[in-house]
Amino acid sequence: MSRYSAIIEAVKSGRPEDVRDSDIRIYPRSYTQHEGTSLLMIKEGDDKKILAIGSGPLYDELQGEAIEGGKLCPTSHDNRLVLNRFFPYTAPRAFGTQVATLGLGDRLGLASPGHIQTIRGRDIRPILAQQSIRELNLTGRDYNEVLDAACFAAFQEGYKDGFGADGDHLKVESDIRMSLDLGFTMLTLDCSEKIDNTIEGSSAADIEAKYNALPADVRSRYESRYLNQSFKVGEFTITFDKMDVMKNALIYGEAIQFMIYVYDKYIKNAGREIDFEISIDETLTPTAPASHYLVANELYSGKVNIYSMAPRFCGEFQKGIDYIGDIAQFEQELQVHAAIADHFGYKLSIHSGSDKFSVFPIIAKYTKGRFHAKTAGTNWLEAVRTVAQVNPDLYRRMHAYAMEHFHEALAYYHVKADLNNIKPLDQVPDADLPKYMDDDDARQMIHITYGILLQAKDENGKSLFKDEFYHTLSEQEDAYDNALKRHIGKHLDLLGK
Repeated sequence: MSRYSAIIEAVKSGRPEDVRDSDIRIYPRSYTQHEGTSLLMIKEGDDKKILAIGSGPLYDELQGEAIEGGKLCPTSHDNRLVLNRFFPYTAPRAFGTQVATLGLGDRLGLASPGHIQTIRGRDIRPILAQQSIRELNLTGRDYNEVLDAACFAAFQEGYKDGFGADGDHLKVESDIRMSLDLGFTMLTLDCSEKIDNTIEGSSAADIEAKYNALPADVRSRYESRYLNQSFKVGEFTITFDKMDVMKNALIYGEAIQFMIYVYDKYIKNAGREIDFEISIDETLTPTAPASHYLVANELYSGKVNIYSMAPRFCGEFQKGIDYIGDIAQFEQELQVHAAIADHFGYKLSIHSGSDKFSVFPIIAKYTKGRFHAKTAGTNWLEAVRTVAQVNPDLYRRMHAYAMEHFHEALAYYHVKADLNNIKPLDQVPDADLPKYMDDDDARQMIHITYGILLQAKDENGKSLFKDEFYHTLSEQEDAYDNALKRHIGKHLDLLGK
């Protein structure tokens, strides 16, 4: 008899949950059937595989090793595509503007099962595959791997309520084209390189001179639409004087043209629904409500259908920590931003949304529960917290390396972390190591050094941390899932979901 005989018999009887095997883990929620073929996800060591039993087109198309009574299929890219064809719930989808969504950036490819367990049954849908090109470069992954991990997680958890895939903060056409060709269902267009950050702080004379250098037809269009005009948005009124018109035309004009161009060339011609998000949050100054309105109105006039827009809010949305700033001012301005989004029919998007607990209830209130929020690094931090709990020696080595290389990571991220405020490792017992993830300075240090830690190698080219880190999380899969359920669950509770 093969070592899989008991599992195969349980699958044939339709009761895989009855299997008790100390060497092989099964995932009962994955059990499914299609025209004579039964499938079940299992794990041996650190490797997840799909056990296929039966016959038919699905069985034939899955690639794998024949065993007595069935076939063992790796969680490969080709097998993921087979699952997508036969089981549409394993493929990403677009959601449109009427349901709240949460971006759940999974930098490791291990978090999506915990994310699904957290979000299942709640009034919100997950964007499981969400990575920027920067994150891919820092983790050494590619978009196929990101999407594969999300799809297999949906299969593992038997999750049929739908999930999305976001090509996050894309700036160049080749990346936009690639993400859409691979099947991503959401595109976040990062317009930061088309936004002129030199205008704020310039003198009135310089602004006027630059504005007058614009083509006459451009100036005429902006002035005819906005100059000395008022616009009613919910209970708010938005007005534009000459300086407002000049500044907005200079700051956002090129970006607006880029948004319309990308929509017309790629989104309209995708041949399927795409959730198109506009990011104007990567600027030096907060997005004034009038600026938000003007950008949205220009897109609306250009017949651009958007799913969401991310302005830059007042205060600071730094990585991995709570909101920094005047909460009363944030609430006052968020009301107007939410009203603008409602006026045009899209969702307000909150970037760097991880751990912004103090403002989540405000976001829920004024968006009426219809929003998109992005999280990413906080899921990595919960992985690190799990490692600190179960493998303190590995955590200590990672912490020390992150301290040494922190300043290299500042080339990619702006954070307030002060390493002098972090309690020295030799003063912290093993049992207290997870508490580092409750300290803002330590959180941000670990948060932004993820790429450095995952790519670190010794003189022989062997991974310093990554292999052991992944193995630890594989062994402690339930602990990591539970950490995500607690932490992301807190996000959802405060967001009213």
